[in-house]
This record gives sequence, structure tokens and C-alpha cells, in this order.
Amino acid sequence: MRITDLLPTAAVTIGGSATTKTEAIDSLVGAIVKTGAVTDPEAYRAAVYAREAEATTAMGEGVAIPHGKSAGVARPALAALTLKAGVDADSPDGLPATMFFLIAAPESQDNVHLDVLARLATLLIDDDFRDGLYSAHTPAEFLAVIDAAEQARFASEADPAESAPTPADPAPGVYRLLGVTACPTGIAHTYMAAEKLEQAAAARGVVMKVETDGSVGVKNALTPQEIAQADAIIVAADKDVEPARFHGKPVIFASVADGIHKADDLISRALDGQVPVYQDSTGRAAGQAAGGQDSAGRKVYKSLMNGVSFMLPFVIGGGILIALSFLVDSANAGTSSFGSGNPAAALLNQVGSLAFGVMFPILAGYIAMAIGDRPALMPGMVGGFIAKAGVSATLPQDEWVSAGFFGALIAGFAAGYIVVLLRKLFDRLPKALEGTKPTLLFPVCGILLIGLLMVFVVNPPMALFNTWLNGVLLGLNTGSKLVLGLILGGMMSIDFGGPLNKAAYVFGTAAIATGAYGIMGSVMIGGMVPPIAIGLALLVFKNRFTEDERNTTITDFIMGLSFITEAAIPFATTDPGRVIPSCVAGSAVAGGLSMLFGCGSPAPHGGIFVIAIIDKPLLYLVALAAGSLVSMLLLGILKKPLPQNVQPAQAIAA
Repeated sequence: MRITDLLPTAAVTIGGSATTKTEAIDSLVGAIVKTGAVTDPEAYRAAVYAREAEATTAMGEGVAIPHGKSAGVARPALAALTLKAGVDADSPDGLPATMFFLIAAPESQDNVHLDVLARLATLLIDDDFRDGLYSAHTPAEFLAVIDAAEQARFASEADPAESAPTPADPAPGVYRLLGVTACPTGIAHTYMAAEKLEQAAAARGVVMKVETDGSVGVKNALTPQEIAQADAIIVAADKDVEPARFHGKPVIFASVADGIHKADDLISRALDGQVPVYQDSTGRAAGQAAGGQDSAGRKVYKSLMNGVSFMLPFVIGGGILIALSFLVDSANAGTSSFGSGNPAAALLNQVGSLAFGVMFPILAGYIAMAIGDRPALMPGMVGGFIAKAGVSATLPQDEWVSAGFFGALIAGFAAGYIVVLLRKLFDRLPKALEGTKPTLLFPVCGILLIGLLMVFVVNPPMALFNTWLNGVLLGLNTGSKLVLGLILGGMMSIDFGGPLNKAAYVFGTAAIATGAYGIMGSVMIGGMVPPIAIGLALLVFKNRFTEDERNTTITDFIMGLSFITEAAIPFATTDPGRVIPSCVAGSAVAGGLSMLFGCGSPAPHGGIFVIAIIDKPLLYLVALAAGSLVSMLLLGILKKPLPQNVQPAQAIAA
């Protein structure tokens, strides 16, 4: 799907006068609406701003690509805007945005916006292409630049018969360098890094093939023959990209950001012949250059986050359904049948419980997979099931106690490293047995070893620990509960979605299964406070914030009430010394008061939308208001008024 097919002349604005990102996006939405591609302008506009609230769509180099997917879009469309003066768009490089492309995608077409986004990002990474767009004086000239670039870059789409191999498109197996790029969201930066690496290689007269692992799937996949014949491989990725296939090859590991900003250095290192050989069975070879190498702590963190990211949909989806079962069964509140007292409630509870119940196996399985690759997935999941069931070789079945979250955590890491060990041992087997490894040896030996480890070593002490911990939590006196609530609430605001935030959240979700709903109540309220407090500060202390920041007020309230703490990240990034302490203090107050008041949440997510099933909901709202006000006041005290007529780019310095 060509860009010029989606971007009519009428939807291109040259030299616009917008002074904020909001004005720029509103102008673009208006232009797309005029093309007839949008049937419900307000629904589409809401989708665009919802995406903006998740994370910036600015890709750097003065370019932003906002996008929205909505049922109010009849067909894919684009609008473009260049500005006389740049606006603050939260660009990763800090530069103001002077060029916007807005994508409209129908809800019925899953990946069309990602395809268009990838195509745009691939073109826009080229300096000459951007210069050509900026030099255009009319929409027609603007489109002519895009058309020429598309024909040059994607010529094979026009006529497959003319796409015979050329020096820039060699036959398989002759690439000196290979690459893989992947970012967590799999959108713009994945393709930007690929383009930069290819350009840097071409500047040295070297042909390079780069595989992109994006949201639309793997494209330009590397073949076994290409891998076998390559001199070196550059992996510029912030997520797992199956490195086992590179066993025995020189490999450089780097972040996707390095792939964009340090492409020349990576290519130079790949060509100097000193790249260490990657040994899959033991991790990266000793002596690998520090650039891009994960420390032991980061590898553990990435493995844990891999498991948590796959687990959360089960926790949230299942937990919300369980919460709804209580909501529709309010007539039976306080009885033993609460949550399943009518057919609708029973159905919601059963489906939600099934989804919620697999969170431990999913957590363990994907932690293991992050360590030992695909062969470790099954042993990890089985270890998670064993942890959940509490199977113990030293206790009778009627005394089994689930090893819970911590048991599943241990199972995941243990299964991953068991498979790493097995791979090392099986390397000594005859080549004739190579085919039996994935189908027989890894599954049987992996499940046997993790099973023995769990039932003899892990589950018995974990069962005792969980029994003790649950007793402690449920038996805490008022003062102890207050301290626990203060700590959990504060942890939710220290790193806004980082390790401490996730640790508190996972602890809260695990506590739901034990009936300690007060813990989840403190965790959720602590995560709601930062965006709400920032929204209040934007209203009360307007002179402390730029116009672009004030334009996010409504979004901050919505995100905060929805328990999406990450909405505070842009503010914490630009002014961490004032924003983070203010938010931590308010979140701690809210978490402590929630625990003190005896408020509990049986739902792991939902924020204000599950208030009806929270214990003592009015007091919960009081705690939320108190914590938000504390953070708001601290923000007003700590942040100083901005100079008159301060520009967005100057706000950080102020």
C-alpha cells in the first residue's frame, strides 16, 4: 500500500501555523475528515489522543507520526503537515517537531496502520528525503518527493519481474553483515534502526541484510544459509529475538537506540574482525565488548519482565471478569455465594477464574523462555502449574499449599537455566541424535528435572513461607497495616512502571488469591495518584507548566482514574527531582490511608471503574483525594513558575 495512494493533495499542508502539538494534530484530523475517509470524527480524534497518551509518537529528527485506529474510519488515509516553527512533541532527541504525518486506520484492518507507519519510518530516516519534503513549496511537490522515494526504495512492488538481484539486493548467502532490530512496541524505532544500519554499511561498500521484528511480525527474515555465511551479526534489540540461531557466529548485542544513533560504530566493530563468538549454551562469549552487553542483573530483570508482560493480560482480563461477577451479584454481598449467586455472575466468575488461574504458569513459562529460548517454555509452564497446585513430596495431598507467585518465579528461572544446562550437555551427543533434542530430550528431561526440583526442593518450604506470610498479612495490627500501605503506595510512584512499580503490583495481584484484598487496594490507589495529582497541578498551578503540558490535563485525569500510572512519565522525565518525590509522597499517603481504612480491591485493575466492588468505596475515594492533594501541593511548592513566554523546549531548563 503506497503512501501516495493514501495521501491526497488536499490533505497536505505546507508551512502550517500550529504552535502546539495539540493544534497540529487537530489540524491534521480536520484534513483527514475532509477526505471522506472518516465517518465519526470525534471517535477517531479520541483514538488518536488515546494513542498519544500511551507514549509519544515523535520519532526524532523533527518528525512525528501520530496515528489512530477506530471504527469511525471507513478506509485508510493519511494527512501531512509541515510547520514554520517547531512544536514540542516529546521527541526522544529533544528536538521540536516540524513535520507531522497522521495515519487513520479502520478498526477492521488489523495491521494497516503499522504497515504504513513502518513504511513512513523507513523513508523518513533518510536525511535527503526529509530535506526534499521541507523544500517542497506546494502539496504537489511534497507528494512528488514521496513518490520518487517510494519508487526508488520499494521498486520491487511496482513490477516483480524487474526486481532481479542487484549489487544492493544480492542472492541469499552473500551478505557480509546481517542484523536484527526490534523495539518493545515494534513500531517506528525497529525500522529506523534497520535503515540506519543498512545506510552505515552501504557507506563502507558493504551489503547488509537486516531482519525487523515489529508489531506486524518478522520481515526480511534471516535464513540459515545467510547466517552461516555472514562475517558478523548485529542484534540491535530491546527484546528477545531468538539468539539461539546465531550460536557459533560473531555477534554484537546492542540496544535499538544504539542501532539508530551509533550505527557507524556498530558497523565498524562488526568489520574489524574482533567480534566475540556467541555461545548459546552459556550466554555471550567471555570478553564481549561492553557496549550493548547485558549485566547479570539486567538479564534477570529482562527475563522477569518477559514473564510479567505475558502474564498481565491474564491477570487483568481474568481479574476484571471476576470483579464484574461481584458487581452483578451485589444482592448476595456478604454471603458465601457472593460472586456466583446468579447465572450471569457464575459465568463471569468461572471464565475469569480460569483465565486468572493460568497467570502463574504463564509467568514461569515466559521467564524460562527468555533464558533458555523456546525449549524452555514447556518446562517453565509445567513448573508454574506445579507451583500453583502446591504438589509436594513431603506432605500429604490434603496439606498441599500453593507456592504462589514466588514459587512460579523460582520455577521460571530454574526451568530456563535447566534447559541452558541441558543444551550444554547435549552438545556432546552424536550428530545423529540432533533431531531428537527438541522433540524428545529437551521436553522429557526438562519436565522431569523441573518436576523433581519443584516437588522436593521448592514447594515444601514455599508452602510453609506462604502460609506464614498470609497469616502475618491477615493478622497485621492497625499500625503495621499502615506502614505496609505506605510502602506499597510509594513504590508505585518511584519508577512509574519500572521494576519497583512492577514488584509492588505483582505482590498485590498475588495477594488477591489469598484474600488479602487490602494489599491490592493500596497498590492500585498508589498507582492512580500521580496522573491525577499532575492533572490537578496543571489546573491550580498553571504557571509551572508549559502550554503543551497543560493541554494534557484531561488525559491525565482519565489515565489516573483508569490506574495507568505511566501517564506521569513525560513529567517525571523532564523534571524528575521535583515530580518523583511529590508523587511518591502522595501515593504513599493514599496507600497508607487505604490500608488504614480497611479498603480492599478484589480486582487487579480498573481504577475508578471497579469502585463498586471495593470494600468501603467512599473511604477509598477519600484516600485517593487526600493522596492526590498532597502530591499536587508538593508539585506547586517544588516547581517554580516558568519565565514569561517560555518556549516548550526551554521548560526543562526552567
